[in-house]
Amino acid sequence: MRSHAEEVRAGERFPFGENWRRLLASVGPERIEHASASLTGVLGAKALEGRRFLDAGCGSGLFSLAASLRGARVVSFDFDPACVACAVELRARFHRDAPDWRIERGSVLDAEYLARLGTFDVVYSWGVLHHTGRMWDAIDLVAARVAPGGRLWIALYNDQGAWSRAWLAIKRAYNRAPRPLRDLLLGACFVRLWGPTLLRDLAKGSALSTWRGYARTGRGMSPWRDVVDWVGGLPFEVASIAAVEDFLAARGFEREHVVSVGRGHGCNEFVLRRR
Repeated sequence: MRSHAEEVRAGERFPFGENWRRLLASVGPERIEHASASLTGVLGAKALEGRRFLDAGCGSGLFSLAASLRGARVVSFDFDPACVACAVELRARFHRDAPDWRIERGSVLDAEYLARLGTFDVVYSWGVLHHTGRMWDAIDLVAARVAPGGRLWIALYNDQGAWSRAWLAIKRAYNRAPRPLRDLLLGACFVRLWGPTLLRDLAKGSALSTWRGYARTGRGMSPWRDVVDWVGGLPFEVASIAAVEDFLAARGFEREHVVSVGRGHGCNEFVLRRR
């Protein structure tokens, strides 16, 4: 297996951690509360207290922090060393004395590493597994970490057919282009992704209202950082809701909560309970 740095240098992997590092400056009590509300809104207000919570591909570390503050016993890991550093920084800033929050480097494709972690009441991997290059193997491996009766919470890019293939080409071009061309490509994609929404808000007399409210509706995340993540996000794989549910049903999971993006881009969200 090639290292993270080698894949980034080859233009085959987007440095997600560098993007999330820039988010950290904007993380404060309000974003943490939105992330926390996102977790408890689905799992229940008391569902995390004393529970084992695995954040597989912890990214910025924001949701590990939210789970830890809700009393969960958290293990966070990420393949990207910059993401690990982000989680360490958030713990130092907001939950320095967290008694039971472990942060480390690891891969969702490393079966031996995952087996050593044991099993968890909640395995959370939001928008991660489609960036591994072996999405179905990654789903299989993290699903095996869910204890009987526990929940698996994942979000995976929606299969849009030809549009998904077009986005893959854009992501490859972005990661292999020199910096000035990346900025041009990012600007063009921003117009495609946000232009209609910004124009609608302007026409309603509420300019930038969706942009400003994104942190409240978007799990506490930043709209600009999510645009960068979307355009750069490589490796990139997609799946339909039916394919994911069939795959996990064969492994003993049943649907508890599914949020679809319909025919659009972005992530379908799945919460499934292991029988």
